[in-house]
This record gives sequence, C-alpha cells and structure tokens, in this order.
Amino acid sequence: MISALPRRRTLIAASAATALALLVSGCGGAGEGHRIRVGVSGDSPEWDVLAKEAAKQGLTVETVVFDDYSLPNKALSAGDIELNAFQHLVFLAQSNTENKTDIAPIAATTVVPLGLYSGKHKQLADLPDRAEIALPNDPANQGRALRVLEQAKLLQLRPDAGLFATPDDITANPGHIRITPVNAQQTPRTLQDADAAVINDGVAELSGIKADTALYKDDPAAPQSIPYLNVIAARADQKDNADYRKIVELYASQPVQDEVRRTSNGTAHHVELPAADLQAEVARIQKQLKR
Repeated sequence: MISALPRRRTLIAASAATALALLVSGCGGAGEGHRIRVGVSGDSPEWDVLAKEAAKQGLTVETVVFDDYSLPNKALSAGDIELNAFQHLVFLAQSNTENKTDIAPIAATTVVPLGLYSGKHKQLADLPDRAEIALPNDPANQGRALRVLEQAKLLQLRPDAGLFATPDDITANPGHIRITPVNAQQTPRTLQDADAAVINDGVAELSGIKADTALYKDDPAAPQSIPYLNVIAARADQKDNADYRKIVELYASQPVQDEVRRTSNGTAHHVELPAADLQAEVARIQKQLKR
C-alpha cells in the first residue's frame, strides 16, 4: 500500500523496480472511505488546491508522485491508486495497447505546447548544419516531437507517418540534423552537449527551463493537438464513479484553474470535452497502433 506523506504527496523513488515493489495489491477499491489517490508526475500544486476544495465535500484527495512515466498506469490498473493525471491521450492509448490494460479518460485537463529548447543557441536560425537534437524516445512523445521539428521546417516526414512517427519516417533533412532519442525525463540533461532538445512541458518546468525560452513550440489550441490533451484517467470499470465526477467538476472550478494558470505561466490551456469523446479518441488511436 502506498502511504501519503505530509501535504498529501508521496514520492515513488528512482528505479522502476523500487517503485513497483511499493505497489502492493489489495489497497482498497475505488474511492474507499471517500479517499481518492491520484497519481501525478512532478509537482502538481493545482491538486493541492483541489484537495482543499474536495475536503469541503467530504472527499480526501491524496497525490502520489511518480518519477517514471511507466508507473502511474500500472499503479492504477493494480488498484494502488484510484485516478491518475499525468498523460495525454496518445500516451494512454499506447500504454493500454502495450500493457493490455483498460484505463479510460474521464476528463480533459489541459493541453500544453511542446517546445524545442537550446542551451547554446538563442533562435532557430542559429542551429548549425548537422545540429544534434535530442527528443523523447517513447513512441507517444517521439511522434509529436518529430512533428514539432517538421512544423519548425527543420525536416519533413512521410505524409502517412501518423501519430507514432519515428526517425525512419523522415523524408527530407536539409540541415542534416542528427536525432538522438533519450528517455523523456533525461532530455534537459542533453542540453549540456546537444545543440537542442524537444522537452515536455512538465519536464522543462521541473528543470527550471522557462517555456518562453523555446526556440519553437507547437500550438496547443490547434486541432491537431487534440490527441495530446492531458487527462484524468480511471479504470474503465470505475469511469462513472460518482466521487470521480466530483473530482472532474472540482478540476474545472475557478480556484483550481487559477492555480493551473499561475503555475504554468499561462502556457496550459484548459479544455473541456465529454468523457465519451475522449474515450472514442483513445479507441481511435489504439486502432492506429494495431495496424
């Protein structure tokens, strides 16, 4: 059972093996005793605000912090947490397909831009010939990262590359860019040596990288960003849980959204879509994965 540290936050430590050893099954069912544990990645102060609002409704919300993207869905599927809020729809679809889990989005939270950052160059035009660019190596984020480079006109991908494009889908590379895939959490460290890196918003924030320093970033309000909506997710058999619906309503409340805007410096765009639409999008993406 995962216990909560003060301020409703538990850190699941460095290695997957260590973390999974803590995920002992049998910790109780959905919202047992009106306690709802939410798996997050990195600092999520908006959930502290939400927890205070939830307490007024008789709900105890605890955040459980994971430092490995592969763990929150495993913990949710095993019943060690009731909800998680760390992933976008593409990542969830990939995780369900690979792990044969049935996790469903119950609400959209935000969509954030994905940016290209550099510790050596101040603007896109400064990137040299044969620049080394690091990007996340997991399929869900790598495909989006390559799209960012394409939108920045640094390369071109096959028209049918889809959401899960890989470096093999590059058809034009006029600047002879060298792509270096690394673990998403390690992308900030590559800035010491590489010319640039595509870094997830949350990872950049934790590393002290400001969103407004990006050489380029995609548009979170564009229609093609829908697959990258971040979501609150639950086990599919609990997606209609009444307490979870209260959590969804609280996330959209003014106090929580004010905190989201404050901590994201205005980069996070809150999106409200029906849960059925989100679940249909996950199903669509999973079909693409199975082709």
